[in-house]
Amino acid sequence: MEKGLRFSFDKESDILDISIGTPKKAISTEVEDDFFVRIDPKTNKVVGFSILNFEKWFKDESKKVIPIKAEFLLAKS
Repeated sequence: MEKGLRFSFDKESDILDISIGTPKKAISTEVEDDFFVRIDPKTNKVVGFSILNFEKWFKDESKKVIPIKAEFLLAKS
């Protein structure tokens, strides 16, 4: 089963959540200030990311790089 990325932004809390597939319970680890990786404790696979203070980090189009490798494929329709 292919997994898509799901984005959710809470403007009041200023948090961007990105889930890989359907959101699920996970353990979060901060990898940079305000950048968290969510890992499924059963499979030890990354299931999402959270960015706190999202508008603060990206309001002036500054480029923030987080230490994560990813491979993306275009889903076939």
